Amino acid sequence: MRASTIGYVACAALALAVPVLGIYPVFAMQLLCFALFACAFNLLLGFSGMLSFGHAAFFGFASYITSWLVTAHGWNALESIGAGIGAAALLGLVIGAIAIRRQGIYFAMITLALGQLVYFVCLQAPFTGGENGIQGVHRGSLLGLVSLRPDTNMYYFVLAVFVAVFLFIRRIVNSPYGQVLKAIRENEPRAISLGYEVNRYKLLAFVLSAAIAGLAGSLKALTLGLASLTDVHQGTSGEVILMTLLGGTGTFFGPVLGAGIVTWLQQYLSDKVGDWVTVIIGAIFVACVMAFRRGIVGEIVAWQERRANR
Repeated sequence: MRASTIGYVACAALALAVPVLGIYPVFAMQLLCFALFACAFNLLLGFSGMLSFGHAAFFGFASYITSWLVTAHGWNALESIGAGIGAAALLGLVIGAIAIRRQGIYFAMITLALGQLVYFVCLQAPFTGGENGIQGVHRGSLLGLVSLRPDTNMYYFVLAVFVAVFLFIRRIVNSPYGQVLKAIRENEPRAISLGYEVNRYKLLAFVLSAAIAGLAGSLKALTLGLASLTDVHQGTSGEVILMTLLGGTGTFFGPVLGAGIVTWLQQYLSDKVGDWVTVIIGAIFVACVMAFRRGIVGEIVAWQERRANR
């Protein structure tokens, strides 16, 4: 049995046993939401070669839409999550159509500017609650059959969604479309010379990444019961970049591991060192980047390949 298969089986067993092990379910759900967010960003950066500095716009905007529909209009969980995904995908279509016309640092700066624009819209829009955000978001139920109010039920729902999307991303990357994305990432002029309409492929990847990020934001809003400006802030975009690079871009499990490390450090250190947690996480990131240039999982994969070649 391959080492990766053993690792996935062990992680699945651990995830299923979280309520039994006494791990705080809300923390586990928050970790899964950010892991899903990091996987969405990795689809864009790791497999498509596009670095976005404003990805929190999709995460936070979907969080606001879901929270608003639940609190103001009484929508149920699945309907509000679907609306959040649709809003994030539509926003991704608009921003992506503008940004993909440029490459490299220019693409990153355009996403940063448009992400900040979304932040100010969420700050000023009447339905977002301004600096107070939207609070008291009820989890509701699944099709009126299973209540999501108990933390255990909500945890297994978030876990099921995460596993489904994780497998969906693997399928995308391993499909012919995913191979074209990798070709564009490695050598875009060559892909153009082969006859591929690269902008169409890149735009679809951008929209898919935005939609999955929106799904993560919607789940986070239902999990914690609120949507706030932190969700659309530039700092959240920086955190998801940190998670992806720390775990390893271009790998499937790397963003999950990176999200787990960053989320755990924030949770564990915030009560002990206060605002210094950002400095400590930054120092750890610098040390890991210098020691593991491909990220933690990326270095493990590279070591396994070298060992197999020998």
